[in-house]
Amino acid sequence: MTPEVLAALEAAKSAKRPVALLTRLSDGTQHLWPGSDLPAPLAEAAAKALEEDAAANLTQDGEAWFIHPHNPPLRLIVVGAVHIAQALVPMALAAGYAVTVVDPRRAWATAERFPGITLIHEWTDDAVAALAPDARSAVVTLTHDPKLDDPALEAALTSDCFYIGALGSRRTHAKRVARLTEAGHSAEAIARIHAPVGLNIEAVTAPEIALSILAEVVATRRGAALAQRPALAA
Repeated sequence: MTPEVLAALEAAKSAKRPVALLTRLSDGTQHLWPGSDLPAPLAEAAAKALEEDAAANLTQDGEAWFIHPHNPPLRLIVVGAVHIAQALVPMALAAGYAVTVVDPRRAWATAERFPGITLIHEWTDDAVAALAPDARSAVVTLTHDPKLDDPALEAALTSDCFYIGALGSRRTHAKRVARLTEAGHSAEAIARIHAPVGLNIEAVTAPEIALSILAEVVATRRGAALAQRPALAA
């Protein structure tokens, strides 16, 4: 790898910008995409590798290429250091997510309850905004307390995160929708919130609810039809 390509790759990683590294196997020539003017088949293959987060091989004009995607890490921001969070965090880690737990209640968000996990004790809107959720981030609110969940949701709604989920019944969410509407958020923005959070698998226990949440996060990221749900009736 040339110093120029290495520097560009490191700059992309620092900026959390997805890029694909294409290597021509015959001579080791490398290009980063986006950033290089490539033939359409190579550019399309690079875009697909980034979307699928999987390496690929391609032959173009008789030359073999290896395509290595470099995506920013998948992140899960959990608001609320509750029992469901304790079950959700290890599942998300196993699925490849970098997890952060946000809860200003220090008695709940402790290293004993969440060993090895980044804990943030700031107020939820400030914490979520500072974490700057991007298109590879998911935000889930679990406190069931509007004073904590609503500010986090408002911060998430202004971000590019691919998933927003909120714990609570349909009645609870209807009240939440009214509050967010009064706060100035559009119906289209509020519709991004998956609530009640998680796929409907008739979950009861904390681990089952956590499983339903992670399944919905994955389904949303992958564009699975089962992640789609009708709008909440007024």
